[in-house]
Amino acid sequence: MSSQPTDQPPGGPARLLLVDDDALVRAGLVSILGTDPALHVVAEAGDGHEALAAAREHRLDLVLLDIRMPRLDGLRTLEHLRREHPTLPVAMLTTFSDEDYIAEAAGLGAMGFLLKSDAPRELITAARAIAAGGAAFSPRVAKWLLRAEATTRLDRTRTARQAVGGLTPRQHQILTILGTGASNAEIARRLHLTDGTVKQYLRELFDRLDVSNRVQAAILAHEAGLMDTATGP
Repeated sequence: MSSQPTDQPPGGPARLLLVDDDALVRAGLVSILGTDPALHVVAEAGDGHEALAAAREHRLDLVLLDIRMPRLDGLRTLEHLRREHPTLPVAMLTTFSDEDYIAEAAGLGAMGFLLKSDAPRELITAARAIAAGGAAFSPRVAKWLLRAEATTRLDRTRTARQAVGGLTPRQHQILTILGTGASNAEIARRLHLTDGTVKQYLRELFDRLDVSNRVQAAILAHEAGLMDTATGP
């Protein structure tokens, strides 16, 4: 990583790396994201190799990563990013034809799934949420996933409810808030806890649920029906 990055200083806009092999798609997304002062695309890449080089050069808050690319695709790039930058949030840019890859990307640690064709405000809102430490799904991706898994939903719901049934009241509360896509800071604020305490609770929660990241935990919260009764802040 460069010793003197040229990006925005800490506390400024979230610094994004945008990765897509289609230059026109990149230009459109840069234009959309650039309308929000809280977001700043500091680097672009056309494939996984370029993305990894850019991630080493820039100080980043979020990578928006296309799933299908030549040379090194999004899934393999995500694997490398998780090894080299384990805390860097990565969201996948998808199309409806990428159905077979979404589950694998979630297992590899993707923190969100955004449709390239989503409305500009939806893309901006999701990018801001993920850069802040939360998780986000395009509304249409979420509906699509629910339809795709309709045949196995009952079994998954039963399994999820059994897992959630063994949680303490505090773990149950935190999982419900996490399921809304809230960041650690938001969870801490709503429960009047310190960030360190929230991190400890999340480590214990992930161990208890046998999941490896907050996206998997959020999916489980939805499958268990916790979000059906969740209330706002």
